[in-house]
Amino acid sequence: MYTHSHPDTNPKPLLPDATARHALESTATHMPMLKPAILLFILLSIILGLCYPLMMTAIGQATMPNQVNGSLVEKEGQLVGSALIGQPFDQPQYLWTRPSAAGDGYDATQSSGSNLGPLNPKLASNVEAQVQKLKAADPQNKAPIPIDLVTMSGSGLDPHISPAAAKWQANRVASIRGISVEQVQKAINDNTDSKQFNIFGEPRVNVLAVNLALDEITTRAAK
Repeated sequence: MYTHSHPDTNPKPLLPDATARHALESTATHMPMLKPAILLFILLSIILGLCYPLMMTAIGQATMPNQVNGSLVEKEGQLVGSALIGQPFDQPQYLWTRPSAAGDGYDATQSSGSNLGPLNPKLASNVEAQVQKLKAADPQNKAPIPIDLVTMSGSGLDPHISPAAAKWQANRVASIRGISVEQVQKAINDNTDSKQFNIFGEPRVNVLAVNLALDEITTRAAK
């Protein structure tokens, strides 16, 4: 008797086996491409992450060690500050820096401006308080107060003031130190930087440098 066989109506799916074969074939195909990519990554990491920084550090130390190490300023072997980061001076015999919103004032770990808008009443209040402080320190000075003495810099770490702001304080400093205004102004002039490349920015006075020069003048006058 002839028996007709019917095809299996529920064949096992071939998709998993086909997918597995495709995955293996794809891995085998891309493996030769992964090796040079990994080697290139390692090579660039060594060059750009290790060799380049070491090379630039060595060049910097050889050509401009003072700037590379933070432009630190020493007096008689003692570190007194940096030429690039301002610090507060509130004693009347020194030039004063502009106000700072960096932490409690000139905190290098919290560089920041006040972020007060022109319509914020606190801005006007802060400016007025600084104006009164300056007038109280030198009541005889009736000249207009330069704006950088009553406003904060964007970084809060600005080591400079304008020549006008330095000159405005010259009479007070000279009177308290018992030296001439001309001596104070010379210290200011000697530590005034011109425009960058005589094009960019404005002339600026390094406050720390002037105050150190003033201490030297006073020490020599006392001898």
